[in-house]
Amino acid sequence: MNLWQGFWSWYERTYTVNVSIALGLFLIQLVHLAWLTGEVVWTHLFGAPLFVFAGMWEKVIIFVDYTEIPALISVSLVYIDQFRHERDFKSVLYLVFLNSQWLHILWITDEYVVTMFNNPGTILPLWLAYLAIAIDYLELPVMLDTFKKFFAAMREQRVGQFLKTELRSE
Repeated sequence: MNLWQGFWSWYERTYTVNVSIALGLFLIQLVHLAWLTGEVVWTHLFGAPLFVFAGMWEKVIIFVDYTEIPALISVSLVYIDQFRHERDFKSVLYLVFLNSQWLHILWITDEYVVTMFNNPGTILPLWLAYLAIAIDYLELPVMLDTFKKFFAAMREQRVGQFLKTELRSE
């Protein structure tokens, strides 16, 4: 058995644990979306923030930013696994939604969005800031679907199977 086959065999056996971790990491991103909506977008639309994350909450936002990369990787694995089995359009679409985040992380950053909204005279166009916001919100349908996958795995009692096989073998 080659390395990839071994990995996917392990992934299948531990699917519920993997989808649980992916969902947990992914749901942390809701804090980021709350900040984006209530502080950045709200200020841009209405002139004042709905709320301001400062002090400890600002540190929480920074922590959440650091969890985005493991969240993207773990949730992408869920949809790569689904595509391996079903070859469906939804898996590809959700992988595109998820991995468009790399553009946002590496180029059109949150700092760029905030700068553009506060000082629109910079060299790059304002529509890039709107694109970054749209990319962030593309996570929402994937979160909902990942939630469904988690509950389906729980109904199938795949956790019990994991506990019986994986933990006994160690």
